[in-house]
Amino acid sequence: MRIEGSNAVELLLLVGGLSLVPAAVFTLTGFTRILIVLSFIRTGLGTPTAPPNQVLVGIALFLTIFVMAPTFNQIKRDAVDPLRAEKISQTTALKRAEKPLREFMFDQTRTKDLALFARLAKLERPQTRADIPTYVLIPAFTISELKTAFQIGFLIFLPFLVIDIVVGATLMSMGMVMLPPVFISLPFKILLFVLVDGWNLVTQSLVQSFNA
Repeated sequence: MRIEGSNAVELLLLVGGLSLVPAAVFTLTGFTRILIVLSFIRTGLGTPTAPPNQVLVGIALFLTIFVMAPTFNQIKRDAVDPLRAEKISQTTALKRAEKPLREFMFDQTRTKDLALFARLAKLERPQTRADIPTYVLIPAFTISELKTAFQIGFLIFLPFLVIDIVVGATLMSMGMVMLPPVFISLPFKILLFVLVDGWNLVTQSLVQSFNA
């Protein structure tokens, strides 16, 4: 069976595009924010191996799918379905698929970060969102996600830090300076996290942070 040159090129581009899927998940969705916040929880609890990395990545992935579901549904409705029905070309489908992703990223990106990369790209002062190219929007969105994730992580750390300080001060007042405070504070932090239903609160806060 002979493969035409154009089909071979399209197949090569498809295989190459699949290799970029992980990078797209990190840079075009809320996966980065979710995974970093979950990592902060594990670090704040003081349990570096529980939950394991595979569990955190799995939770982050499915939370990302949940958060991005409206965007993905719009892409499927406006781009994928018409393309499969051969009603639009691949170029038109890509433009239609890009629009919902750009809207999502714009909603999560700070104006300061957009201005930074627009200035670094030496663009003229953009008047509308359409004036900002995607290659400028993506890095601005990424650093905005990092900043938001660290802000949420800071708030998560505070109650665990208070417990560590109280336990450390108590042990010193009792003269038990040789006993590691982490050894005593760990069960209290886990108990606090379970009593307040920490996973529920964190998940709710994460999902709502994308709608703010």
